[in-house]
Amino acid sequence: MKISPSFLWFRRVNAVSRYPFRNRLHGFASVAAGPRLPDAPRPPRLRATSTERSILSATKDIVILVPGRLHPHAVGRIGDRFRLVRIDRADPALVDPALAGQVRGMAAMTGIDASFIDALPKLEIIANFGVGYDAVDARHAAKRGVMVTNTPDVLTEEVADTAIGLLINTVRELAKAENYLRAGRWEGEGAYPLTRATLRGRSVGIFGMGRIGQAIARRIEAFGLPVAYHNRRPVDGVAYAYHDTLKGLAEAVDTMISVAPGTAATEKAVNAEILAALGPDGVFVNIGRGSTVDEADLAAALKNGTIRAAGLDVFADEPRVPQALLDVDNATLLPHVGSASVHTRQAMADLVVDNLVGWFAEGRPISPVPETEAIARRG
Repeated sequence: MKISPSFLWFRRVNAVSRYPFRNRLHGFASVAAGPRLPDAPRPPRLRATSTERSILSATKDIVILVPGRLHPHAVGRIGDRFRLVRIDRADPALVDPALAGQVRGMAAMTGIDASFIDALPKLEIIANFGVGYDAVDARHAAKRGVMVTNTPDVLTEEVADTAIGLLINTVRELAKAENYLRAGRWEGEGAYPLTRATLRGRSVGIFGMGRIGQAIARRIEAFGLPVAYHNRRPVDGVAYAYHDTLKGLAEAVDTMISVAPGTAATEKAVNAEILAALGPDGVFVNIGRGSTVDEADLAAALKNGTIRAAGLDVFADEPRVPQALLDVDNATLLPHVGSASVHTRQAMADLVVDNLVGWFAEGRPISPVPETEAIARRG
């Protein structure tokens, strides 16, 4: 089936302009992060051939299942391109048995376990909404030959901005100062008490030096603060001081920002021992995954003065937050808003759909997760 060059040009240039931070785009040249380049010149506007129209319309026969909530922009685009089926939650019992054998793709921002994957025998791809995909059983998907994708890069800068805002808010007690003003205490009691902590003179350790970790590190450098990090292994091209253990990192710094993914290896990695190593002036910020922290140990460390303060955007059992963390006044708590801007969430929604389109059009999604990267599309 011959496809005109203009059709392929549109698909590839569109991918490059939409996801400029991808290191690998279907064999095309890498595009480094930096100032936005001028748009590539467009070829003359051509009418789509009948072959191209048939390719675009053929996907309407492909059933895409959406369990639970999903960004409305993604839902709209999926409905325009595919046969969309929605259910209330990720429960295989809710899937019509007559339909289960027709589902070839799934778009989700909820947990997808092995039993759900096994209930859909024709499933080819799970397009996850979010860069973290710990709620999706990607290893089981790989065994089944099911592709899993996520939405990296498009949220990197937004989450890094949130991390810095949360750090400053936590250190300088900005939320507490606002509450002081709103309660009328400024007028009645005078100026808000001087904050004991400051960013000046701090050293910052980053737990998880991936895309977001590196974006945070660049921002920290702009404050003139030294940066160190802990990762499973040193990151090529990253010159910051590397520590091969998390405790070693905690002992070397007084401020830790966790951007680590939620895995078996990182579960409750930040515990009483790590927090004690940060010291009494220590500040801990978590923008990664709540499961990486022993929340009982953290609440105790905050209450007992083992560390000075913490800023948290993620929790182990969201949306439930431990009462012990709600009870301490030296914790700044956010309801998982790291990437929660209209601009970024729409970009994430686009990447979810573009992964589906790439898979069914060419057998190559834009952002496969490592566990399933080698999977080729069936037939």
